[in-house]
Order: sequence, then structure tokens, then C-alpha cells
Amino acid sequence: MKLIKATEENISLIQDLARRSWENAYANILSKEQLEYMLATMYSQEELRYQLSQLNYHYYLVFDEANQSFEGFVGYENQYETNTTKLHRIYLVPESKGKGFGKKALEFLVEKTKEFGDSRIILAVNKNNAAKEFYQSQGFSVYDEGVFEIGNGYVMDDYLMEIKF
Repeated sequence: MKLIKATEENISLIQDLARRSWENAYANILSKEQLEYMLATMYSQEELRYQLSQLNYHYYLVFDEANQSFEGFVGYENQYETNTTKLHRIYLVPESKGKGFGKKALEFLVEKTKEFGDSRIILAVNKNNAAKEFYQSQGFSVYDEGVFEIGNGYVMDDYLMEIKF
């Protein structure tokens, strides 16, 4: 596996990977309407183009060298808060789960965070998402909870997690 820096040319690929992973990850958590709203909002061409233009916001594509296929992506922002990188998104398509890609992607994120000079990574994970256990297995711990309005009458009910180094 390798991680490849994403560019604007990869927007449609990111959108496809997001849809494939979200339809699996959130099928039993979010309504179809909320899922569609969030995908349309968070992964619009305009939003992705804006994020990719930001100096401290990075997207990397997870590429499986053995199968020559893209399996997911990581989106994070250095200096989101003082000395803190925020993992905004890490998603893998369903067929790639359990192959160590998520663990390697988080190791890559820790390395990049340290290179930048941040000493903490934060993330938000839906309270009903099994990914919470994965993050805990990688050293993250819950430091708070939050309910966030995301528009159109929808909210995200999340655990806020962190790892410090």
C-alpha cells in the first residue's frame, strides 16, 4: 500500500470512494436522506476544491499496489488548533477493510503530523460507528462528546477522540 497526494484531478475519485465507503459505514446509522445530504455537502466539487487549495489541508489516496486499485482516502488539517492536527476523514471501501490499510494510513498521519510539528491528532466519530473501537485500538481515546448541527435539520452525535505524542 502507498499513499498518494491528491490533487484537484482526483476530486471525482474522492467522491466515488466517499460514496462507496459511506454507503457501507453509515447504512444503519444515518437515514438515506441525511447520507445524501452530507455527501452532497461535504464532498461537492466546490468544497473539495476549496479544501485542496488550503495550505494545511491535505488529502491522500490509499492505493493498493498489489491490486493496482484505489481503496480509500485520508483528509486531515495541520494546525487545526494549537499543536493539533484534525483528521477530518479517513474512509476505506468495504472490500478493503481488514487488510491493514486503515492502520497504515493512521501511522502515515502520525508521521506527517510529527513532521509538521503538531503533537496531537483529534477526530470526531459517530457514536454508533464501529470505527470508534478501531481508533481506540490505535491509541486514541475519547476526550469529549458533541452534537453538531450540520444543516437541513440534521445533526451528528459524535465522540471526540485524540492521541497525543
